[in-house]
Amino acid sequence: MITLDEICTWENLLEASRRTRLGRRSSPAIATHEYNLESDLMHLRGQLVAQTYRPGGYHSFYVHDPKRRLISAAPVRDRVVHHALCNLLEPEFDRSFVRESFANRCAMGTHAAVDHCQMLARRFRFALQCDVRQFFPSIDHDILRAILFRKVKEPRARALIDLIIAGGADIGPPPAETIYFPGDDLFAVCRPRGLPIGNLTSQIWANCYLSPFDHFVKRELRCIGYVRYVDDIIFFADDKPTLWKWKAAAEARLASLRLAIHPGAHPRPVTEGLPFLGFIVFPERRRLKSRKATHFARRVRALIATLGERDRRIVGMVKGWMAHASHANTIGLQKSVLKRLGLRRGDFL
Repeated sequence: MITLDEICTWENLLEASRRTRLGRRSSPAIATHEYNLESDLMHLRGQLVAQTYRPGGYHSFYVHDPKRRLISAAPVRDRVVHHALCNLLEPEFDRSFVRESFANRCAMGTHAAVDHCQMLARRFRFALQCDVRQFFPSIDHDILRAILFRKVKEPRARALIDLIIAGGADIGPPPAETIYFPGDDLFAVCRPRGLPIGNLTSQIWANCYLSPFDHFVKRELRCIGYVRYVDDIIFFADDKPTLWKWKAAAEARLASLRLAIHPGAHPRPVTEGLPFLGFIVFPERRRLKSRKATHFARRVRALIATLGERDRRIVGMVKGWMAHASHANTIGLQKSVLKRLGLRRGDFL
């Protein structure tokens, strides 16, 4: 059972701090935390045990990758708390997740999801792609609490979860539109909802929130061809009527979670190619979305103008992009993009 005492153990907080600092030591806030590591963790532990801990304010900014998204970054101390909680919460929930859910899970990820998608595209003739409308801003707090509290029974641990959920409320703009569901009245718009994109807890809790839907798809719809990455969902079947039937059932089930999918989703042959996680997936090949290559080239060109082409940050960025692009049939694309940047692919192998 997950308890506050387990969350607050020195070993767990130290591991949470290590994960918070991982890959971010150039940040001044992280460097300051690392310099004062012992005193920071002792103070934080005292607040958690005494239940006087309160989350701080968020730093929000927009990214365009490619859609405009509001990212909200919590203070370092809060990120340590998020990791400390998720160190215990994630394994507890992960055992109950279906294997077709790939986001934010150990040994899963985007490339594993794309591999699974292509395997299903080779097996089935048609696919139905759906994505949830304004997923993170639409997550209902009451429903999320009910799902999390099935695994978390201790009142003090529940109180900490409540603090984190409430601390992320009203971060950023509200959803562009209000969606009413069966049984709603005019006060439904006042229901607390929304999680900030950028929190580790938001990523893990998004999987928890949609886990009941995953089990509905597998157990009640008995859908064999299924893959989900956060709110990107694909159903596979050998005929369109089955996919239309599953779409109607999925919409009804998502409505019970106060979620809706974008209109216009319809079955289509897998031979047309499925845009999924930055790739175009065909049964026998993959392509990288052209806008991804364009976005990468713009970033590198701007950095080369500032730092020079041999700066280690640029070398690391190019190697990382090449490793990502190599999960598709992109050798020609890699050579073309790097040539336009004045670089040679062979220099980065």
